[in-house]
Amino acid sequence: MRIVPLSQARELPLWRRPVTLLLLMAFAMPLAFATWSALLNNFVIEVADFTGVEIGWLHTVREIPGFLAVGVIALIIFIREQVLGLVSLLLLGAATAITAYFPSLGGILTLTMLSSIGFHYYETVNQSLQLQWLPKDRAPQVLGWLVAVGSAAALLSYSLLVVTWRAFDLSYATVYMLGGGATVLIAIYCMVAFPQFQAPDPQLKTFVLRRRYWLYYALQFMSGARRQIFVVFAAFMMVERFGFDVHEVTALLLINFVANMILAPFMGRAVHRFGERATLGFEYIGLIVVFLLYGGIYYFGWGVALAATLYVIDHIFFALAFALKTYFQKIADPRDIAPTAAVAFTINHIAAVFLPAGLGYLWVVSPGAVFGLAAGMAATSLMLALMIPRHPAPGNETILNRLVPAPAE
Repeated sequence: MRIVPLSQARELPLWRRPVTLLLLMAFAMPLAFATWSALLNNFVIEVADFTGVEIGWLHTVREIPGFLAVGVIALIIFIREQVLGLVSLLLLGAATAITAYFPSLGGILTLTMLSSIGFHYYETVNQSLQLQWLPKDRAPQVLGWLVAVGSAAALLSYSLLVVTWRAFDLSYATVYMLGGGATVLIAIYCMVAFPQFQAPDPQLKTFVLRRRYWLYYALQFMSGARRQIFVVFAAFMMVERFGFDVHEVTALLLINFVANMILAPFMGRAVHRFGERATLGFEYIGLIVVFLLYGGIYYFGWGVALAATLYVIDHIFFALAFALKTYFQKIADPRDIAPTAAVAFTINHIAAVFLPAGLGYLWVVSPGAVFGLAAGMAATSLMLALMIPRHPAPGNETILNRLVPAPAE
């Protein structure tokens, strides 16, 4: 196993550099995850006879590894982060590939847990590697390109599924095997083709929870809460209220992926030029408007065209969330990146444990109120984002540092 310091990585051929590895990983993950997501509801209903009870358990199981992402801290004591990220990617692909061969409640829940461990641990490590490997002055632009590459992979998965599902009468087993298998092959290639890159700052391998990162933690918590409302209820609204079929929901997702492919690089430039406070403020103002208009669909009877447009705009705004990564990169002790990525991922998933179920009861009574609550969450996020300094740095994590000295750790 060859270890190459980051300072020497630029001497490697382009196809063996750290950014190339990040791009390949960003492309590989959605091949499995998008395939799993696209087929999930039809598969569990048609093949496994799931009802709402089983689907509820499935989503609960799916979110547990995200809540337990702090386990990454224990694993990196024994495993290099780059290896752990690729092994997690391999697990996601392998579990997706064999999903159709276990069409029972126990089998599906087991594979969902395995694929979710792969997905959430990969995402945790991937975020850490991005922030360690990318220079601060280029991170926003490169992160924008990584979002675009991931969207391209998801677009490829959905497009091939739409084109070939009926035309070739494909089975669930075939599609799951192709999507998951492609991820497995790319992960194995990355293990073989790339050296182990060594960042200049060794990472702490203990649980890190610092008071000076409190604003980052708060923004992560609010981000996770808003994401649950979008993921769980926005798409559900399209089906329940407007009767969207599978191909119509898929068409909206395809539009989302195309939009992110085109816009994500420009978003990266915007973060670099205007800073995290302005970019996140723009995102949260946009989300307040979007969620209020979602609620207006129920209170004022607005039509399907507005709902579909909001769904796409909503998804685009969420793509700006990588500005939160660059904010943390600027304020962090370089040794804190890996353990804090794990802690932040857990904080981000706290809401996933209780919010969908709790808001499900509110949805039955008043769907508009759910989106009103989401608008309130976006407004809270906006107030928090306005506390980010124009030029964040260690010791200048929030605008309050100008008024009150930072507390000792």
